[in-house]
Amino acid sequence: MADSKAPAIVRPLTVWYNTKCPVCDAGIRHQRSKLLDAVKAGRIEFLDINLQPDALARFGASLDDIRRRLHATDESGRLLVGADVALAIWRRTPRQGWIASLLGAPGVIQLTRFGYDRFADVLFAWNKRKGRW
Repeated sequence: MADSKAPAIVRPLTVWYNTKCPVCDAGIRHQRSKLLDAVKAGRIEFLDINLQPDALARFGASLDDIRRRLHATDESGRLLVGADVALAIWRRTPRQGWIASLLGAPGVIQLTRFGYDRFADVLFAWNKRKGRW
């Protein structure tokens, strides 16, 4: 008798970011270039939240939430936010997994998240003042 289970759907890591922020856009373009093989294979994708502002509404994430901090859905469909997205990207980037190991280590992850969030707050305020929406 054949196995009736359907194959598991493998989702990519889907990263949502604000292309209107020059810092965010440059950072993602840089990472995407390092992940070109994974992008081509469909294991990771980078999407502009400005083109689909309600894309993460089912998670309760507003457009400003996503403009303030990176958001992503992982392979199992879970939402990642902020520093956790950066760590997920570094884990998949050739020769950058050590960054994720270091900054995601127990006892360090809290500082990583705090530092990321403060930087994101400053960047978000700067973008708002410059009218980058």
